[in-house]
Amino acid sequence: MSTRRLVALAATVALANAAAEDELEVLPVQGNVYMIAGAGGNTTVQVGPEAVVVVDTKTPAITGQLLAAIAKLSAKPIRHIIVTSADPDHTGGNEQVSGAGTYVRLLDTFDPRGADRNASIIAHINVLERMSGPSGTQSPTPAGAWPSDTYFTSDWALFVNDEAIELLHIPAAHTDGDTMAFFRRSDVISTGDIFTPTGYPRFDPEQGGSLSGILDGLNRVLELAIAGENQTGGTAIVPGHGRISDETEVANYRDMVTIVRDRVAALIAAGMTLEQVQAARPSSDYDGIYAGLGGPTPQAFIAAVYRDLKGAQP
Repeated sequence: MSTRRLVALAATVALANAAAEDELEVLPVQGNVYMIAGAGGNTTVQVGPEAVVVVDTKTPAITGQLLAAIAKLSAKPIRHIIVTSADPDHTGGNEQVSGAGTYVRLLDTFDPRGADRNASIIAHINVLERMSGPSGTQSPTPAGAWPSDTYFTSDWALFVNDEAIELLHIPAAHTDGDTMAFFRRSDVISTGDIFTPTGYPRFDPEQGGSLSGILDGLNRVLELAIAGENQTGGTAIVPGHGRISDETEVANYRDMVTIVRDRVAALIAAGMTLEQVQAARPSSDYDGIYAGLGGPTPQAFIAAVYRDLKGAQP
């Protein structure tokens, strides 16, 4: 085959792969909850007789497809959007999805939202601070995408479609504004990027994230989740990226993070530099499972763990 034909074939395959990444796949999770996968991350959707609740809105380029997928699940209006972090791949469609929804007024005499009729965007207060920017500076996102309803406590709750939805703030995990959504009747936990079974975890110190916070979040999932028969099934876990999982997969992931952390800590205690720790490959027995699937490379993950632990030392 000629070089020109090989180049053309490679370009065709690349375009096909890009198109496949942009395709959305709707998957039933359990109960009233579905997962819309694709375009870089997962969106969780709860449907029922009252309204639609959406967790994370992907990127702006895919919003039309996301709304079309939601419409196939329910003709009811979108009432609430829950945001798990301020990351653009979780909040990019906020403004359009909110504008396509309908906010339900709870008070006839006074409502702090005034005439706003868009679906509410709910997040921890730290997400609003990240998205709106410090006073007097240019905000990184348009105002229409900002959370319209925030909470600052360790948890918050909604009751929609005959189901309680717990919002759980996990401080200093992937970022400082992470929220997990627990659909209690359906027995589904939407974790955001605290749990990503397709790669090593990401945590951003500049956004308030930490390795210990990731472990706190994973342990909180394990406190809530109950495994089914033979440790499979039971509580369903919708991660920020990747496949629908169960308690056992979260436990295995938590153990991996703990083991790698302890290995890196031991190497630091032995006086090794970052380059020496990376050369020792403390994650090597996990690289076949978690490397090359969209998350950090093993080298990048070890570097993040090393810097996190070094920063935690007195």
